[in-house]
Amino acid sequence: MTRLAVFDCDGTLVDGQAAICETMEDAFAAAGLAAPSRQHIRRVVGLSLPQAMAILAPGAGAEGHDRLVGAYKDSFRARRIAGRLDEPLYEGIAELIVRLADDGWQLGIATGKSHRGLTACLAGHGLADRFVTLQTADHHPSKPHPAMLEQALAEAGVGAEAAVMIGDTTFDMAMAGAAGVRAIGVAWGYHEADELLAAGAGSVAETIEELEQEIRR
Repeated sequence: MTRLAVFDCDGTLVDGQAAICETMEDAFAAAGLAAPSRQHIRRVVGLSLPQAMAILAPGAGAEGHDRLVGAYKDSFRARRIAGRLDEPLYEGIAELIVRLADDGWQLGIATGKSHRGLTACLAGHGLADRFVTLQTADHHPSKPHPAMLEQALAEAGVGAEAAVMIGDTTFDMAMAGAAGVRAIGVAWGYHEADELLAAGAGSVAETIEELEQEIRR
């Protein structure tokens, strides 16, 4: 049976915490607003930018949220062009992706990143050709809506029973549940293990080795 493993990106595949927090601080500064704490920023990683800005700046209104989104995108792009965007893979992730792909797994990504940001990130790590389906925030409703996973299943040609979603936030776990897909949490991202379990994770991996065992289960 063909199987599909769909990964979140930030906090699951790559450690983009510093880049996200710094870019968010740039965006708020550009909009003339006080930046939220990094703790609050980390809590919304995984959501699409409009939803994240609505949480981080509830009093800014729709126009203010739009300005923040635009400023974030501008800063992120400028950092990437200038070579100041650091998004390292977590240790062992590249090897895991290669092993799964070589063993016949179809691989996908469902992320709050833009398509441009995701493809640049994957290309920078030499992994662009390992994924058969890429689902991003600019083409779907924000997590936890199941649209990203549903499209990934359709593009891979597999049923929900043959797929697994791997992520680090409650948004990922809830999205998996809404799509009828088994959910695995990872402990090295932005939400705590007990939160992931409460949101529907069947298990939470503490290491890459544990993650691989759970994916292949």
